[in-house]
Amino acid sequence: MDRRFLTVLAMSIVLALVVSAVFYQVSARGAHAKPKQVELRDLVTAAQPLPVGATVRREELKLTKVPVDLFPRGGFSKVEDVIDRPVVSNILLDEPVLEGRLAARGSGSGLAPIIPPGMRAVSVRVNDVVGVAGFVLPGMRVDVLVTGRPPNYNGTITNTVLQNIVVLSAGQTLQPESRGQAINAPVVTLLVTPEQAETLTLAGNEGHIQLVLRNGADQATEKTPGRETAELFGFHKNKPEVSEKRSAPPHAKAAVVQPASTPAQPVGVADEVVVIRGNQRTVEVVGETRPPEGAN
Repeated sequence: MDRRFLTVLAMSIVLALVVSAVFYQVSARGAHAKPKQVELRDLVTAAQPLPVGATVRREELKLTKVPVDLFPRGGFSKVEDVIDRPVVSNILLDEPVLEGRLAARGSGSGLAPIIPPGMRAVSVRVNDVVGVAGFVLPGMRVDVLVTGRPPNYNGTITNTVLQNIVVLSAGQTLQPESRGQAINAPVVTLLVTPEQAETLTLAGNEGHIQLVLRNGADQATEKTPGRETAELFGFHKNKPEVSEKRSAPPHAKAAVVQPASTPAQPVGVADEVVVIRGNQRTVEVVGETRPPEGAN
């Protein structure tokens, strides 16, 4: 057998033994090493889905152990910090209960806690929103139209008074139906500013309100001139009458217009009589001439 081949084989065997020995030592140390302990912390989670407007009860909560590094910001470790607080955003099963999903304790229940500061909730009867009464869901956006007859105005006008208004609730429902179906509700509650609340209330008292459903992603505000009854039948809008007579300014002098030429005097017209004798026809003038009719 070649001597060189035996030398390479021997060196390979020695190298393999050295690598095996090192790997064994490292494995032995790892087996005897103690596992690093992970610090855990209690986290309050939902034992069942919590809808908007509900008040959290103790039986609806549970504690779950999570690593300290994974503890969410705004989470709770004590159930006592969560109970009797209204829910302002839906919380799913096993989802952590966070501060941002709850209102302050004592702020009430139902619709009141979900009204942002500085805003107001105004309800509109569904009978006044015939167009989309069965299709309005909480969270949708609508425009508000009013139809009426302004004081001292001849005609009925429809005008858009509010745009891009959020629907807070449909009847007693504060969240969309789970299957996305329409809610047959007697009233629709809108989220508006105090100024918009005044406009909406006045529109309901003085005219007929109609809601127009719009795409929630459409945030544009359109300027519309409004429509009158006359326009539906092809007539123009009613405009205030403007007097065609204009008074001259006090410092203006009266202009004297001279006639270009003296009008001709009227020519008299004589009375004529047609006389027929046999086959002859003659015209004779009778009496004096007289001025034409209409002449002075």
